[in-house]
Amino acid sequence: MKSNKIIEISKKRFENSKDQIVNFVDNEKANTLLNDLENYPHAFVLACLMDRQIKSEKAWMIPFYIYEILGDFRIEKLSEIKLETYTKIFNEHKLHRFNDIMAKIFYCAILDIKNKYKGDASLIWNNKPSSATVVYRFLEFKGSGIKIATMAANILARQFRIPFSDYYSIDISPDVHVKRVLKRMGFVPDDASNEMIVYKARELYPEFPGIIDFSCWEIGRKWCKPTIPDCENCIVNDECAKSL
Repeated sequence: MKSNKIIEISKKRFENSKDQIVNFVDNEKANTLLNDLENYPHAFVLACLMDRQIKSEKAWMIPFYIYEILGDFRIEKLSEIKLETYTKIFNEHKLHRFNDIMAKIFYCAILDIKNKYKGDASLIWNNKPSSATVVYRFLEFKGSGIKIATMAANILARQFRIPFSDYYSIDISPDVHVKRVLKRMGFVPDDASNEMIVYKARELYPEFPGIIDFSCWEIGRKWCKPTIPDCENCIVNDECAKSL
């Protein structure tokens, strides 16, 4: 049986991730906004909701672009803006692939944060809730789904080190990189479904299945590329089945 080096790498990263800024995008000012969970926790929530059907880097820039356009990112200011204005901003600046739809999702999320969470998005994860509670709260937002909800909870737990009472319900997000890495390493067959990948991660580390998400994603981006993979320099080279 594999010694699961991917688990060990992921656990070490989890233990050493405290107080490190999360680089969501290649823009220092945008990262500062997205990491400011004390003053602008809604920036993180809104960015998560934008992360669908476009490149993640572009999606995570959207809150910062809105901030630059409006000159203010307080929830009080954002909630004063009408849907028509957000729709115009999204379309004029081509913020997303589906600008009308995502403008509405952005607008509805702001109203939900204002009305359900008293304008403070950090209430979604404060006071050490269960991982299932956090995932469920993200699922309640318009336009969210299990992939976005588990991704959001995973980032909060793994990279922001927000304390939860447990981590059982934080699953891996089977994107193209994660699937490719787990298949090539021999953990799942080449025709594995997303459900098989999720349950394999649960088998590998039941206490926190999503802990391996970022490591797999990084391996897929840096070394385990679709064509001409750099196996020699890959951090899991010695345990990989190299099922190419």
